[in-house]
Amino acid sequence: NDPIKIILMPGCSSVSTLVAEAARMWNLIVLSYGSSSPALSNRQRFPTFFRTHPSATLHNPTRVQLFKKWGWTKIATIQQTTEVFTSTLDDLDQRVKEAGLEITFRQSFFSDPAAPVRNLKRQDARIIVGLFYETEARKVFCEVYKEKLYGKKYVWFLIGWYADNWFRIKDPAINCTEAEMAEAVEGHVTTEIVMLNPENTRSISNMTSQEFIEKLQKRLGKNPEETGGFQEAPLAYDAIWALALALNKTSAELVKKGLRLEDFNYNNKNITDEIYRALNSSAFEGVSGHVVFDASGSRMAWTLIEQLQGGVYKKIGYYDSTKDNLSWYNNDKYIQNSQPYLNNMTAVGCTLALAAVFPLGLDGYHIGPGLFPFVCQARLWLLGLGFSLAYGSMFTKIWWVHTVFTKKEEKKEKRKTLEPWKLYATVGLLVGLDVVTLIIWQIVDPLHRTIEVGGGLGVQGGLGAQEHCRGPKGGIFYGFKGLLLLLGIFLAYETKSVSTEKINDHRAVGMAIYNVAVLCLITAPVTMILSSQQDAAFAFASLAVVFSSYITLVVLFVPKMRRLITRGEWQSEQQDTMKTGSSTNNNEEEKSRLLEKENRELEKIIAEKEERVSELRQQLQDRQQLRSRRRSSNPSREADNHFAPGLGAAPAPAPFYQPSLPLVRCLVSEQADKLGRGNCDGSRVHLLYK
Repeated sequence: NDPIKIILMPGCSSVSTLVAEAARMWNLIVLSYGSSSPALSNRQRFPTFFRTHPSATLHNPTRVQLFKKWGWTKIATIQQTTEVFTSTLDDLDQRVKEAGLEITFRQSFFSDPAAPVRNLKRQDARIIVGLFYETEARKVFCEVYKEKLYGKKYVWFLIGWYADNWFRIKDPAINCTEAEMAEAVEGHVTTEIVMLNPENTRSISNMTSQEFIEKLQKRLGKNPEETGGFQEAPLAYDAIWALALALNKTSAELVKKGLRLEDFNYNNKNITDEIYRALNSSAFEGVSGHVVFDASGSRMAWTLIEQLQGGVYKKIGYYDSTKDNLSWYNNDKYIQNSQPYLNNMTAVGCTLALAAVFPLGLDGYHIGPGLFPFVCQARLWLLGLGFSLAYGSMFTKIWWVHTVFTKKEEKKEKRKTLEPWKLYATVGLLVGLDVVTLIIWQIVDPLHRTIEVGGGLGVQGGLGAQEHCRGPKGGIFYGFKGLLLLLGIFLAYETKSVSTEKINDHRAVGMAIYNVAVLCLITAPVTMILSSQQDAAFAFASLAVVFSSYITLVVLFVPKMRRLITRGEWQSEQQDTMKTGSSTNNNEEEKSRLLEKENRELEKIIAEKEERVSELRQQLQDRQQLRSRRRSSNPSREADNHFAPGLGAAPAPAPFYQPSLPLVRCLVSEQADKLGRGNCDGSRVHLLYK
């Protein structure tokens, strides 16, 4: 209907898809402010379409950037079977391959996510991207809670445009409590298109983003959370500015050709091309940020990265994909399954123990008599503190695993409340006891230099004289450490079959404890026996220290380094350390993999069939509607004459634009399918009359 339109401005994706596909028949430019479907980036289907709302695929460069930042190479996905999420996931699949990463498991669901979530659990997925609407998100995470697919062992990536309290909303479709939902979603990461400029800069309208929001809220006069589309308001505002600037630019160009915007009609492609060029070259500062369109007419924008911490979303960074610039706040929390600070203490302890080898080999040939007492003290302090840090850290881990996982069944819930400070306090207590003991030892009766000549002790040196560090025997000191060694062996044996995600390297710790305990229990008495044969005693003691230290470091850290290099993530020791599964377990795993593969193929086929059924139902409904219209209207000959003036019937009423005859026949004829897409100017016929 008149007046003639120059541009159309639809909102959401479903409307934009229909409007933009049909608009090219009338040479109309389409500018949307609220459409995110990746399908709208297809320039073949939508050659005149622009949008100030970025495509949903803009999340994907941010996700890939985060995967690379944290060194993750194997990703799993779960999606709701709708076009927007399927196309987004296809784009993500392509991007991760280009980055040298891999999507290993891809699950989808139509309405019930229970089976796909179980599949993710069975496949041991750790880094999971979820693509679904808010209502389905509650269903997914209720199942996530039931399958225990959450916690510091897992990282979930979700869409950021859900309501902040989406997991607290009562939903009759799920049977999980608010507390259970809060526990399941804790720690997940979201990516969200930045729709409001975070910087306090003035836009082309001479307003800052904050001033825009204040004016908007004043006009609304009610709670913004109760106003639909409030978040997209800056995008709509900038869409109007983009249109105004483009029309101004077009008008100036048309003047040079002796034309005006008012000369536009639905057959004038030249003016449409000028508007297209002007809009395509848009570049200005809006209240939503810098406004610029890519080659497919989609808005380029920043992405906000948030993490749910303590039930509240906290900003952890921004990503600008146009400049590949990641702004990071360094306030993210992630995976700490193996308690890495305890591992660091073990490494420091091994280093101190290795350093003790040097003073063990010093004698009067290298240092003077005055420095020898300091060497004696250095040996004692380095070995004592090295043992307390290295062995104490490992002992603390194995002790915690034993105390929790040998409790009665009703008390095992405490395993969820592992507080790292308790572990560090235990190590601190062991080190503190050593420090106090060594200080008292050094003050009361410190080690001193003595000379052994011909099997007796004297104060004069001579041929065959041997230097020793003599003092109190330290029986209590050594006895306490001996008890720790024996207790450590017992705890390691008791927990050898335990599997826990809280400390997932405890089996490797057990192996290291066996190594240290055996070497120490053998070395201590042997060195006492060989005390009169210093070369042999030094060789035996130093080799024991070196071997126990390096074996501990290798057992604890080499598997982690291997996983980091080959897989890019810390995985459960259940998979990589001390594999005890039998051939039966391997066969079961192989069967499970085959079933999962078959399941994925069947799900894909079902999704395709459902899409085809939906399409056929829509076509049937459209045909029925056409038939009912024709029955209630004039005879078919009159109808044809009405749409084709000059064939004998009265002309159509007033100002209605009539496209070419083949197109109209394609829209109204029952033979639409027979006419083919070529006669419909390349359009999808059934979409035009939905």
